[in-house]
Amino acid sequence: MKNPRYQPQPFDTNDVALPVELNHLAELMAKNVHEVWAKTRIEQGWTFGPQRDDANKKHPCLVPYEQLPEEEKVYDRNTSIETLKFIISNGFTISQTTL
Repeated sequence: MKNPRYQPQPFDTNDVALPVELNHLAELMAKNVHEVWAKTRIEQGWTFGPQRDDANKKHPCLVPYEQLPEEEKVYDRNTSIETLKFIISNGFTISQTTL
């Protein structure tokens, strides 16, 4: 059921440029976003199916990130990029340390 009064208002990150050095991190995050989603679905009883079938809990995206169609990867990348831009726009810095 849709709520006609709900109007999403994500934080505006249009003026935030993601530093080039974070592109690799964004891709790693996108893969992890997919892995978390897939793990949750599998725990809920979903399995792979060539077409989405909610009644039988089948989903074509229950595959490794590398096997996703590009349009599905874009969805995960956008989530990652917007999260990184949100972090930066709120005054946080992201740096890599050597372990």
